[in-house]
Amino acid sequence: MIALEAKDLKVGYGKADVLDGVSVKVDEGAIVSLVGPNGAGKTTLLLALIGLLPARGTVSYFGEPMANVSVEDRVARGLCLVPERRELFGDLSVSDNLELGGFSRWMRGERQLRESLEEVFERFPRLRERQDKDASTLSGGERQMLALGRALMAAPRLLLLDEPSLGLAPLIVREIFHIISRLRDNGVSLLVVEQNARAALEVSDYAYVLENGRVSLEGAASDLIDNPRVIDTYLGRRQAY
Repeated sequence: MIALEAKDLKVGYGKADVLDGVSVKVDEGAIVSLVGPNGAGKTTLLLALIGLLPARGTVSYFGEPMANVSVEDRVARGLCLVPERRELFGDLSVSDNLELGGFSRWMRGERQLRESLEEVFERFPRLRERQDKDASTLSGGERQMLALGRALMAAPRLLLLDEPSLGLAPLIVREIFHIISRLRDNGVSLLVVEQNARAALEVSDYAYVLENGRVSLEGAASDLIDNPRVIDTYLGRRQAY
């Protein structure tokens, strides 16, 4: 089943289109990566998919059109965005940030948030250790784990991740992408925007290369990672991450 499909998306700021007819899809249970240079429109695409930017074209989520669905309702249906800047509440504790992630479920009358919180702590032991600390005191890697954990509290079916490795040390990047792989194994579909193309492609099932607001290349991630053009432009010499 197709979890998310966008067809011929056009998104602009003022009179200029940043995305010019972009079409992407994410199969249920798959990791799909979106790579490309700065300014290609990758973050713009995620903002349009979650409903924060108006777009021309169509977006469907598990077969349902999203044209008239609010951001809040998209999140309630399990479509969640982890933004590049994490957007945590620095003056609140780790536990409070996580509980806020499940607020939409609580509003719908779900009362299993304590169990969900325990699952997040099992997935991220460091968050359990820091649960009473303010989010502002966390390291970069811990902040990314908290952003992921907060999104998981919403019980997502599909996660949109914007630059999950941004600003992180290589060993932490490796850990974050290991976590992303495990999320897929647990049934969460993922669309990952990432400048660390090798890290993204090595955990993905399918990938798109976005350049100048258009999809310039797409295919199985295992094929793109060996594509000479992708190697020359985005990968270069293999590095540990």
